[in-house]
Amino acid sequence: MATTSPDRLDSRTWQGRRSVGSWVATARHALDRPLTAYYLLLGASALLLTIGLIMVLSASSVFAFRNADDSYAIVKRQLVWVVLGLPCAWVASRLPHQWIRRLAWPGYLVSLTLLTLTAVFGEERNGNQNWLAVGPLAIQPSEIAKLGLVLWAANIYARKERRLDRVHEIMIPVVPGLLLATTLVVVGKDLGTALVLFAILLAMLWVVGAPARLFVFAVAVVGSVALFLATTDNERRDRLTSFVDPFTDYHGTGWQPAHGLYALSSGGWFGQGIGASTQKWGDLPEAHTDFIFAVLGEELGLVGTLLVIALFFTIAYAALRVATSTTDPFTRYMTFGIVVWLLGQMMINVGMVLALLPVIGIPLPLVSYGGSALLPSLVALGLLIGFARREPEAAAALAARRRRRSAGLAASGRRGPG
Repeated sequence: MATTSPDRLDSRTWQGRRSVGSWVATARHALDRPLTAYYLLLGASALLLTIGLIMVLSASSVFAFRNADDSYAIVKRQLVWVVLGLPCAWVASRLPHQWIRRLAWPGYLVSLTLLTLTAVFGEERNGNQNWLAVGPLAIQPSEIAKLGLVLWAANIYARKERRLDRVHEIMIPVVPGLLLATTLVVVGKDLGTALVLFAILLAMLWVVGAPARLFVFAVAVVGSVALFLATTDNERRDRLTSFVDPFTDYHGTGWQPAHGLYALSSGGWFGQGIGASTQKWGDLPEAHTDFIFAVLGEELGLVGTLLVIALFFTIAYAALRVATSTTDPFTRYMTFGIVVWLLGQMMINVGMVLALLPVIGIPLPLVSYGGSALLPSLVALGLLIGFARREPEAAAALAARRRRRSAGLAASGRRGPG
């Protein structure tokens, strides 16, 4: 029987370690390049948007055919929002910082106005009064307000950069301003969005260096208020008590999370294939909106769900890389606020689908159907991409690339056609 000598085994082990080391070195070199954050943000956002369109088409096809006699009715509307959102994202990525910051106060005032109108005249859907009719359209102002509030808070803190060692400078006017907006959202019974706004507030306080006692006090107060509001509504109280085991009230509040778990469990490693979901045929409510992650898991499997989560964390990594390397306080605060908004909303949505959190009506950014959520998210990502491309090293690399391209075109022009 042939045997392998110890020297040959040591040689193979050394070669394997050398190969792994070379891959690690190559990855580190790629991540250290000036334009890495720019390309990561651009690529991850484009992939998420593409996956979202495919899943909206698949998850909504049955619902759209039954209600509009057209399987493509919902995805067509989503495509319209994409067509509107991409130019807005491009413009946002090219706007100078001064112009962006000039929109801070108008954005905040518009957000408050829309939230107030929604609290007074809004339409109620699924127990939440968070929709506002604007002509033939119905929008969710709370989704637009997320971007406006992050922009406003980042601009305020950037102006106060040298005075943020005092507690009252940290508190005023950002904390009352964000709490006012959150209160208007709570009036409309949209506790899910209120929690996202509260997370944004905590993130902004953390990044400016607020003392720990503020966080303890804020979490205690808001937690008590949220629990009180949840227990005063019968539907929310039932969701709060049954989300741990949806099958205890299978035909009631547990119906949606239970069928979400059915969809995920039937997906396996690689899924049933795009379009092959069975839960979207009527058993799973909100299949193309809040619970699109369940359909994604059923059709693309564990691999597909992990890919989507990895793309969100890629956006977070690239954005935080920009935030930690920049010398501009506005870029740092704005970037951090956007990351907490998008990543926190993703984690809440996935937690709902996995029955780790109560069903509170939070869409999956860039993936779920809905123009009110998609358009602000695309603008926010456009801002992040603009911050990444304006970093000194990235800007220098892009300028050098443009010079080389111009030189190549000029040289080919001088040579003329063969």
